[in-house]
Amino acid sequence: MRKLVTIFSIILTCIIGGCASASSEKENSGVLTISAASSLQDVLEEMAAEFNNKPSNLAIQYNFGATGSLVKQIEQGAPVDLFISASREKFDELSTKGFIQESAAFISNELVLVTTSNGKQHLENLDDLKSSEVEKISIGTPSTVPAGSYAEQSLKYFDLWSTIEGKLVYAKDVRQVLTYVETGNVQAGFVYKTDAINSDKVKIAVTLDEDSHDSITYPIGIIQNTDSPTAAKQFYDFLQSDEGKEIWAKYGFTFIR
Repeated sequence: MRKLVTIFSIILTCIIGGCASASSEKENSGVLTISAASSLQDVLEEMAAEFNNKPSNLAIQYNFGATGSLVKQIEQGAPVDLFISASREKFDELSTKGFIQESAAFISNELVLVTTSNGKQHLENLDDLKSSEVEKISIGTPSTVPAGSYAEQSLKYFDLWSTIEGKLVYAKDVRQVLTYVETGNVQAGFVYKTDAINSDKVKIAVTLDEDSHDSITYPIGIIQNTDSPTAAKQFYDFLQSDEGKEIWAKYGFTFIR
């Protein structure tokens, strides 16, 4: 009987040890999945490249999209380790529901109106959008795209929404807005300053008054049920490190004081 108990104990120890080893292996050589606002694509790809230069077997996988759509995916159980939102409001909704275990908000941006670099339109202020020369204006769908929501707020603030609403072309995310302007499919579009300055195909016509819309911040959060908590925390810390902040600044992002 004692032999059986001893054998059973050894087997149980091996099973537990195997599970721990597998878990550790997943932490050290697995894939970290990050859902992030599409306006962050360029800067986060460089972040991943720099992070992967450090001793690590971790691969970073991004899922870029409109913040509202990403929130819905997380709520429906999508396997995500970190979430970076372009909307404080939508991030807070997710956090209130218990999906976020740790968060920080230190990055900021500006909303701008852009036209094509070689376009004939000379837009000097938002009132110029009423001109007959401006037939199409693109914004992200306000219900899911924070940049579109900010644009709607600004247009209503300046009492222009009802006047130009018929000209609006809605996009699935801010990158699609940028593409519409770059290709000349629309005469103007509302994007983030960081999108505009990193494209040689558009020019900034107007920088929106920050008082005309909600503050543009990018909260970062570790998902509550992440399968890779240690790795998620490592990348979360890297994004806030001095090295990470140099990369944020390189792409035109500013920091909240």
